[in-house]
Amino acid sequence: MQLPEPLRRQLKARYDAIANHHIKRDLLNALPFWVGALVTGLVSVLYAKLFGWAEAGTRFIYHQSPWLFLGVTPVCFLVGWWLVQRYAPYARGSGIPQVSAAIDLSNPRHRYKVSRLLSLRVLTVKIISSLIVVVGGGVIGREGPTIQIAASIFKKINDWLPAWYPKVSRRNMIVTGAAAGLASAFNTPLGGIVFAIEELTKTHFNYFKSALLTGVIIAGLTALNLLGPYLYLGYPALDHLPIWIIFVVMLVAVLTGLTASSMAEGILWIMRQKSRLKSLPQQALYTLVCGLLIAGLAVSVDEQMFGSGKEIMVRTLFTADKHVAWYLPLLRIIGPVISFSTGAAGGIFAPALSAGASMGAVVADWMYVPATAANLLVLCGMTGFLTGVTRSPFTSSILVIEMTNSHNIIFYLMLTALLANLVSNLVTRHSFYDQLKNQYIQQIHHAEAQAATGK
Repeated sequence: MQLPEPLRRQLKARYDAIANHHIKRDLLNALPFWVGALVTGLVSVLYAKLFGWAEAGTRFIYHQSPWLFLGVTPVCFLVGWWLVQRYAPYARGSGIPQVSAAIDLSNPRHRYKVSRLLSLRVLTVKIISSLIVVVGGGVIGREGPTIQIAASIFKKINDWLPAWYPKVSRRNMIVTGAAAGLASAFNTPLGGIVFAIEELTKTHFNYFKSALLTGVIIAGLTALNLLGPYLYLGYPALDHLPIWIIFVVMLVAVLTGLTASSMAEGILWIMRQKSRLKSLPQQALYTLVCGLLIAGLAVSVDEQMFGSGKEIMVRTLFTADKHVAWYLPLLRIIGPVISFSTGAAGGIFAPALSAGASMGAVVADWMYVPATAANLLVLCGMTGFLTGVTRSPFTSSILVIEMTNSHNIIFYLMLTALLANLVSNLVTRHSFYDQLKNQYIQQIHHAEAQAATGK
């Protein structure tokens, strides 16, 4: 990408005026990360606003006539799926496995394949498809997509660097972009850093700590200045917890770890069965049926099945109404399974958190615990369920702590995360994201082999 000549000359003159060679080198190395983080912050804020408006659109349609969704949801699912199928097949689903696959492929031998997973086209389709699905009531989140969007931004900036520019590691830029995306999506800088280390890469932190820290800080500050100081959820009351609550916390950890890993395995099983549908009409019919199932359950059973489920977390944590129906966790588990398996864009982070929150609230209802203890169980449910899906216990506990400023219960959350991770490993040794990552890598290699043989 060529800069305007007057701007290029002015920048070069300012750069040449710097006398210290080491400062000049470090500045050039850092500049792409700074620009990427700034753009990521802006895009993530815009996407968050659009996603919120889309969820508001769902509520508006529902209040006009719930039965409209029997037509709206299948159509929205079909359009969201078609956009991905037609324009960017690797924009489907969450986005985190695609980023992990791109990191694995960021080597001299396979680096040209990364553009299939991270590009401006993928970014655009990801946003549009997910917003359409959300309007139709899809049980998806924006956090996973934000990670792929941010990684695409950083990757594209790396592509635009001119030939004379000092070499900047594409892998490090993708990792930093993903961390910046999570940090700006949740306003959780520590969560973004831990996520990058625990989930995305095994590289020693020293190799990219400066780039990662500055990327997360700039993206987070950009979102913070546009949205104002905020927590993703808020400040729940967590004082005067009874000593015996730790045993209930352990129960929540076991339940959420078991159900979350089972949900992930259910999604993968359905996707394997769906792969037998070779023709586009069959896949389109499957998508329509999924939309009809979501709408039918929401209209006939409970409208709280729709959307990311953030309102469930807010209500159970910040109002006196802690009660949720015993069947709501089932709906919040079935919803992501159906929505994710369609092949449209949409994440599973927020649905996992809401499923865990509803499970924690149900257990609190069973045990007749006081309100502050109920808040603790809701937060532990969120941590345990997210851990069961991601197999990233430290990321899950840090995210929930930062989303609610609940540092005083850090040991409860970490205990929940570790127990949920242990139980999940009994269901399957491989995480949901890792299995999807391997599928994406195999698909890319297979497509490359087919293209080479002309088949």
